[in-house]
Amino acid sequence: MAGRVLELVRAAAGAGAEAAVSVERRALALTRFANSYIHQNLAEDATTIGLRLHAGGRTVTGSSSITSADGLADLVNRTVEAVRHAPADPGWPGLAPPAPLAGEPSFDEATAAAPADARAERVRGFVAAAGGLETAGYCRTGSWSGAFANSAGHTVSERTSEAAMDGIARRDGADGVARLASARLTDLSGAELGNRAAAKARAGVDPVELPPGRYQVVLEPAAVADLLAMLAAFGFSGRAQAEKRTFAELGAAQFDRSVTLDDDPFRPGSPGHAYDLDGTVRRRLTLVDAGVTSALPHDRRTAAQVGTDSTGHGVRFFGALDALPGNLRLVPADGDPAGQAPDLMVPAAAPLLAGVDRGLLVSDFWYTRVLDPKTLVVTGLTRNGVWLIEGGEITRPVQNLRFTQSYPQALGPGAVTGIGSVADLLPAGLLPAWPSVPPVHLASWQFTGGASG
Repeated sequence: MAGRVLELVRAAAGAGAEAAVSVERRALALTRFANSYIHQNLAEDATTIGLRLHAGGRTVTGSSSITSADGLADLVNRTVEAVRHAPADPGWPGLAPPAPLAGEPSFDEATAAAPADARAERVRGFVAAAGGLETAGYCRTGSWSGAFANSAGHTVSERTSEAAMDGIARRDGADGVARLASARLTDLSGAELGNRAAAKARAGVDPVELPPGRYQVVLEPAAVADLLAMLAAFGFSGRAQAEKRTFAELGAAQFDRSVTLDDDPFRPGSPGHAYDLDGTVRRRLTLVDAGVTSALPHDRRTAAQVGTDSTGHGVRFFGALDALPGNLRLVPADGDPAGQAPDLMVPAAAPLLAGVDRGLLVSDFWYTRVLDPKTLVVTGLTRNGVWLIEGGEITRPVQNLRFTQSYPQALGPGAVTGIGSVADLLPAGLLPAWPSVPPVHLASWQFTGGASG
């Protein structure tokens, strides 16, 4: 189909026009539950054709979901007509040259074709493990397949699959959460997730109020994922670097030596994409190496603006083009996984408690908003479980707290006291990405008050 669109472009715009065509098929199936009952099953299967055309020094993009011959012809004709009226594009970086893929993302046929009863089985396990507590959430499966071709002779194709589950349990106003993602549905245990969510809810009843101030924190993976999402969107962004609004400084020791961040679309068991919107092939990229900011992701346009090469990270983010990590991972610490751990936490967090004299165990962050994108000061709230840690032991639940904290500062030199030895892959959230995150122990986190103000 991509080749056919290129033929139509050559006929309509001439051999001198530069064109890039992407064909993407996204199949998604979702099972939702609330009040401990499945209340919705839905599925969608959509194909989208995208066309980027550069002719006469002007650039436009067009798209269509009509894959018939008439639909493809209409897409080309509309785009060719639009480029005649577009403003000049002096920053056009040219087309991606031919290059082989660096690898294949994870794909599981059984997950891509999973029936509703396979998702319902996970929901049943979650609800049963909650032991009568009220539960709600979702289980989803899906796949993405794509093909890309441009008039420079570059062609690539790929496919990947995803399964994700996210659920809460509630008791007497206290919520507990558990979530996980994978390229394989068989990696998700509804019973295991339901047991953890229920344990959090039961342990969260009758929370105490704590005064604002700086506390040591052990952040579970869901909370750490928010840090990574903000770091990616506002710091490790090719567009942010080109516009000089990122905190990231290449070659600077901006993070604790224990912090290494990488981006690998071919990590086993994780969904991923082997090329970007420009068709540029992706490779593993180390963004932070032992605390030193070592690289930033780029698409062709942002790379040209700062005088470097594209890393294959072009995405569309909130309607705008950007270059962002798609598989950002905080590399876990060396060591064996934890043995016995309280049911209310991920096992890898348990060894981190021993280093806390007085601090907080935080399950999740939400409603996080950036106050200063340059320093990445963020305000937000805790949710789904907070507990006081005293003498290395969890002692009591705590009411939700509001915080105001610079995320890079929280991970800065000397600020990271410990990192868990196991990372969880979590469902895509703010970014079109799958974060891989272990729990972390941070020396200081600024809480500014209760959730009500």
